[in-house]
Amino acid sequence: MITLIDGAEVYAPEPLGVQPVLLLDGKIAKVGSLDQRALLQLGLEVSVIDARGCMVVPGFIDPHEHLLGGSGERGFASQTPELALSEIASAGITTVVGCLGVDTTTKTMTGLLAKARAFREEGISAFIYSGGYDVPPVTLTGSLRLDMLLVPEVIGSGEVAISDLRSTCPSDHELARLASEAYVGGILTGKAGVMHVHVGDGRTGLAPLCRLLDEHEISPATIYPTHVERNERLMREAVALTRRGVVVDVDTVECDLAKWVRFYLEEGGDLSMLTASSDASIPSPATLSEQLRGLVREGILPLERALSLVTTNTARVLKLTRKGALRADHDADLVVLNRELEVVHVVAGGRQLVRDGRFAITERFLEQSNRVVELRGLRASRQP
Repeated sequence: MITLIDGAEVYAPEPLGVQPVLLLDGKIAKVGSLDQRALLQLGLEVSVIDARGCMVVPGFIDPHEHLLGGSGERGFASQTPELALSEIASAGITTVVGCLGVDTTTKTMTGLLAKARAFREEGISAFIYSGGYDVPPVTLTGSLRLDMLLVPEVIGSGEVAISDLRSTCPSDHELARLASEAYVGGILTGKAGVMHVHVGDGRTGLAPLCRLLDEHEISPATIYPTHVERNERLMREAVALTRRGVVVDVDTVECDLAKWVRFYLEEGGDLSMLTASSDASIPSPATLSEQLRGLVREGILPLERALSLVTTNTARVLKLTRKGALRADHDADLVVLNRELEVVHVVAGGRQLVRDGRFAITERFLEQSNRVVELRGLRASRQP
């Protein structure tokens, strides 16, 4: 299948001006000058996406989503349903990493793996972390390293909880052992090998991670903490940790990404050491693209720098070498945005999932179904 994105201003994520983008067999074949007449005269089927007046950017990478739904911490009825492909793709997200949280009992690793594989069959690039809040982690095979060696989708451990009442209060030694397992699994497989860490609002903050670097032979690139925007003290600790080589992640749950990116930069934080995630599914995956839009609209960052939080930076920390940029031979994952930075078209792995702002395919489980389901959270009307 050949797809041509025509007339768009390219952000790769750096601005390249108006350029055609050619997709072939799930990859980006070329960005730049192209003899379109000669292409059309080949007699091959070419799908043309008219993107005049729009911008084309790399598909977004969300490193933290609860694909099986949120754990539910107000009783069983508060558990949230599984995420749907339509929610993720409509937000411009073409690569997602799924995780378990506090509930590793009713939410299982086998269920998480199955959900990731379902998304892969539909065109989204889906990966998972092995484990959850618990230490030692709940795994597929009984070993994090073995999970990484045998299961293509497993790229590391997470989300391991620290400084939180819901954590299992892991010792420094336990955290060091888990980080080492993730690291070794990574070097043996070429995967990210990260320990993705849920940081609560407890008084210990990021101190357990600092001790890992101070007292153990742990690579800073192995540690990947999230939720570091809970308060100013924690964010200052996060900035200090980035200076030691640790990439940190902020979530968009409270719809205050602009506030915390501004604070991070004012504290001297290096933007290349920061990523953003949605932490869906209590919040919608769409909060990620909405909050990214807010960064630009409020003048915090120009588009090309804002994009780095969900493209190049995330691809680097997760070692997704064919993601996060519009380059020849990269995966054909891209988003077309209008001038209001709203999602117009989404292509994942060369397959168009969103067309003219609407989800464009029928998910396989609906092909023989007469179900009609509509969900609207009470906070939906308050989102920007």
